[in-house]
Amino acid sequence: MSRAACRLLCLLALLLAMPGPGADAAAPAPVVVLQVDGPIGPATTDYLKRGLAAAHRQRAQLLVLQIDTPGGLDASMRSIIKEILAAPLPVASFVAPGGARAASAGTYILYASHVAAMTPASNLGAATPVAVGMPVGPQPANPLPPARPASAAGSAAAAAEPGDAMTAKRIADAAAYIRSLAQLRGRNGEWAERAVREAVSLSAAEALGMHVADVVARDVPDLLEQLDGRELRVGDRMQVLHTRGAPIVPFDEDWRSRLLSAITHPSLALLLLMVGVYGLIFEFTTPGMVAPGVIGGICLLLALFALQMLPVSYVGLALLLLGIAFLVAEAFLPSYGALGLGGLVAFAFGAVMLIDSESPGWGIPLPFIAVLALASVGFLLLLGAMAARARKRPVVAGVHTLVGAEGDLVEYADGEGWALLRGEHWKVRGPAQLRAGDRVRVTALAEGVVEVAAA
Repeated sequence: MSRAACRLLCLLALLLAMPGPGADAAAPAPVVVLQVDGPIGPATTDYLKRGLAAAHRQRAQLLVLQIDTPGGLDASMRSIIKEILAAPLPVASFVAPGGARAASAGTYILYASHVAAMTPASNLGAATPVAVGMPVGPQPANPLPPARPASAAGSAAAAAEPGDAMTAKRIADAAAYIRSLAQLRGRNGEWAERAVREAVSLSAAEALGMHVADVVARDVPDLLEQLDGRELRVGDRMQVLHTRGAPIVPFDEDWRSRLLSAITHPSLALLLLMVGVYGLIFEFTTPGMVAPGVIGGICLLLALFALQMLPVSYVGLALLLLGIAFLVAEAFLPSYGALGLGGLVAFAFGAVMLIDSESPGWGIPLPFIAVLALASVGFLLLLGAMAARARKRPVVAGVHTLVGAEGDLVEYADGEGWALLRGEHWKVRGPAQLRAGDRVRVTALAEGVVEVAAA
């Protein structure tokens, strides 16, 4: 083979080994999409953690967090933000579908994400932290001064009235937190601070114009089309997105997330706690039924698992349990309603104070508390009525049931002996003329001895 032919074959082999010009574009890395619809809570944090882990395993180039939330718990929000900041891939928060909102905690999550995207007719903002564990009194239209430089944040708290010191500290901390996120992502920090201090909101178009949102897109495919070629900083490296035509992989909630989301709802957690406590009480007062004890034990364990993930007020929990104890005592002790009334009051206040948060979607509705209180009273009245009927029933076992029973004398001499009564041998005493084998009837019980006479 000539030298020219060898060179030609080597060139052809090299050309065949090289990737085609559209090889990378033909098979871009996937994009994982998560959906968060509703208040931010412990279940949301767990869902995001597992979604990020799944996206990393699939070598996804981007995770899209599609959110529609009124807000949520501060602890859960901060956990989610920590996960986003430490994520090995970029995260795009997308307020969708149309009409969705990223209020309160959702605004913080949007600011922490690598990409902040919104659909038309969506909004964000109103990020003022609400009072935790305390009622919010009337406030002026502008309770705190507008956004100030970081050096003045401490002076705002110092200038507040003594009664508002905790409110000022809470708002100053939240303002500094969202301002730091804005500085990290290069977004509008001044408006972010106003969203905390003045509870202002923005539409999608306004957010795009004020450099709060990066993209306004109709849906996820439109979002990926607009993000194609964008360079994002992930940790200490830069990553270029190739999202045009990338496969979209939805990551849906599994049964664990759905169960966690259900039982960590404050109303359901309270209901599980009540069913668990009353089930065990019913089992202890009527041993042998088994089912109330089993159901009560399962519900109580689920309730305790839910409460340890929620911001529970221990004062509220103590009042709740004290109210239940008073209601149970009223069913068995003659207090003429004093224990029952005190139990109702303690139960109501404890249920109201149980969840130490006024975040949207995390309060226990007052009508639900009223229904539970009335149901508790009805259950305990039923339990008391059952106990009263049990006391009125005739005794069917024991020595006192022998009066009137008949049997046969087995041994008898000098007015004393043994008789077979209802299949058992009893020591008896009676008239001296009785003999062994006579039929006798029990007439009384005296000093533990059965008195008999001829039947």
